[in-house]
Amino acid sequence: MDDRIDSDTARQRLEQEHERVERLIGELHDEGLDREAAEQSGDPGHIGQHPADRASDTFEREKDLAILESLEAELAEIEAALQRLDDGTYGIDERTGAPIDPERLAARPTARTDVEGPSGR
Repeated sequence: MDDRIDSDTARQRLEQEHERVERLIGELHDEGLDREAAEQSGDPGHIGQHPADRASDTFEREKDLAILESLEAELAEIEAALQRLDDGTYGIDERTGAPIDPERLAARPTARTDVEGPSGR
């Protein structure tokens, strides 16, 4: 790992992000995302519902599922970054093996690679 990267600060930031994302995932589940799936798949009460209302409900559910999927992917990236910290490979570009710019890690602590400009620098 590059000496310019403070692993304690990186770990603290990643753990805070981990908690934040887990909390958001929990809130989605608490808001009834799981319950809505059960209701939409077999609740006879939805049969008499107006088609436009059903479409709105379906849209909202799909939107929530997309958000959940995105949050779960973000959580996986955070966990992978924490694992790289444990392995001593945090801050090392996975493609080139070169150190990742600390400014990039400050902006995106889960970065696996450094940013290349349009000229391939």
